[in-house]
Amino acid sequence: MTETISYLELNDPADLREPSRPPGVAHSFREVTDPAINRSLYEEIGGPHQWIDRLRWSDDEWAAWAAGVETWIAEVDAEPAGYFELRVDRDSTLISILGLRMPFRGKGLGAAILTHAIKRGFELAPRVWVSTNTMDADHALANYEARGMKVFRREELA
Repeated sequence: MTETISYLELNDPADLREPSRPPGVAHSFREVTDPAINRSLYEEIGGPHQWIDRLRWSDDEWAAWAAGVETWIAEVDAEPAGYFELRVDRDSTLISILGLRMPFRGKGLGAAILTHAIKRGFELAPRVWVSTNTMDADHALANYEARGMKVFRREELA
């Protein structure tokens, strides 16, 4: 099976397209700094999508990673519904992870989380970018494009 990786970017905050409808559930955002949260959500959300890069990391590796990114959790009734990580490198912000827990999918939260991630990304640098692949959630690429992000590169992996 061939995997396609798409790299998308947004270079102007004015090009961000907000969701046309609010999410179906009330939510809030909270920044967190506990690497155990990064690890737990990565494992839970990433499992169905073959997120394997970090599965063998030690506690020290998770702590070093978490210290180098901003991690934001979307909460519904004080329960984590999804999260994203932002990593700044010179003049750009990478959305290194963005995902929703299974019980919260299909409620419009993905668009709200991505919008928040992009807005925060622009507060940190003048360019926001992300990569997604054909093993990610079914609507991931469409969500990025719906928010105004444009593909700047694609890779095919066999």
